[in-house]
Amino acid sequence: MATEIRSPLPGTFYRKPAPDQPPFVEDGAAIAAGDVIGLIEVMKSFHEVKAEAAGENIRFKLENEDAVTAGALLAEMD
Repeated sequence: MATEIRSPLPGTFYRKPAPDQPPFVEDGAAIAAGDVIGLIEVMKSFHEVKAEAAGENIRFKLENEDAVTAGALLAEMD
């Protein structure tokens, strides 16, 4: 069964720390609990999105700079 990572708040989802930087996590990567997988920007404030559990083969459901609502599915992992 896949583990889901959901948005904690509404805003804009960023997979990269800056436009000229690589993504925090690449699709298919393994991650540890507490790893930052992206940022949510709300009114010029950036909030880290962290994995609550370890997993493998992360699959993002949104692209960089997509708008999200609170509870929106950001990624799944095995």
